[in-house]
This record gives sequence, C-alpha cells and structure tokens, in this order.
Amino acid sequence: MGVSPAKEMNVNTSIWDKLTRVAALLSVIAALVWVAVLYFPLMHQNEVMRQQIVQLDKQIQHEEAASRQLRLEIDSLKTDPKTVERLAREQLGLARPDETVVRFGLPGE
Repeated sequence: MGVSPAKEMNVNTSIWDKLTRVAALLSVIAALVWVAVLYFPLMHQNEVMRQQIVQLDKQIQHEEAASRQLRLEIDSLKTDPKTVERLAREQLGLARPDETVVRFGLPGE
C-alpha cells in the first residue's frame, strides 16, 4: 500500500500555491516600497516649494506696499507745490529768495 499519486500531487500543489502566494505578496510589498522610495523625496521637495511660495507671497505683499507708498509720494510731488517746497528746504537746504536762512550747529562745528 503506498501513497496514491493523487494524494502526493495535492501535497505538491498546495506547497506551490503557498509559494506562489508568498511570492505575489512579496512582489506587492516590494512594489509598495519602491513607490514609497520614489514618492517621499517628491513630497519633501513639494513641501520646500510650498514654503518658498509662502515666503515669496510675503515678499510680494511687502514690495506692493512699498510701491503704493512711492506712487503716493510721486503723485504728491506732481500735484502739491507745498510738498515740493518742503522737500527742497529739508533735503536740499534751499530757501526762497526773500528769506534769510539761519542754521544752528553744535559748538566746534
């Protein structure tokens, strides 16, 4: 009486089925690891770029505010003669022809 060939084949088939399942599972795990290895650097790069965008947006807002201030100053210089006169006095030290300018300084200057 020996082992029937049908029983022996069932044993071999079940081992191959298990090995096939293990190999398929390992292949899926390897594929997931490979995707993760490729994807995580991209996630880091994406985060760095988002931080750069936030920083550049702040810089844009700052520059737009400075631009608005300069436009106001330019408009004021174009339309308001008193502003031009004030700047001529303060920055250039100019005076009207009928004025006498008196400058005070520290002793020893």
